[in-house]
Amino acid sequence: MRTAIEYLLNNKLALRVYVTDGRLAIDNNACERMLRQWAVGRKNWLFFGNAGGGKTTSILMTMISSAHRHGLNEFEYLCDILSRLSDLGSESAIRDLLPDRWKPRGA
Repeated sequence: MRTAIEYLLNNKLALRVYVTDGRLAIDNNACERMLRQWAVGRKNWLFFGNAGGGKTTSILMTMISSAHRHGLNEFEYLCDILSRLSDLGSESAIRDLLPDRWKPRGA
């Protein structure tokens, strides 16, 4: 019981935020599930050929995970944004290609 009370006192601020904001989840299971796919495939992705290949893969995996988290069809999303990149007028237009703002071409 003492350990539980010490935990409560040491984390009072974070716990107050949690109980006052209904959007916060009680656990991090969604995050754990997303990370599991990388842990399972780690041996398959151990060697990329060079550092640039590893960086490119991490960027693409981040984009795919973000699209999945937003409920998008990952393949459709990637095909569409990759085809649009060469037609962008400015760097600020990249924001419209982020998963939370993306609209399929013609939509």
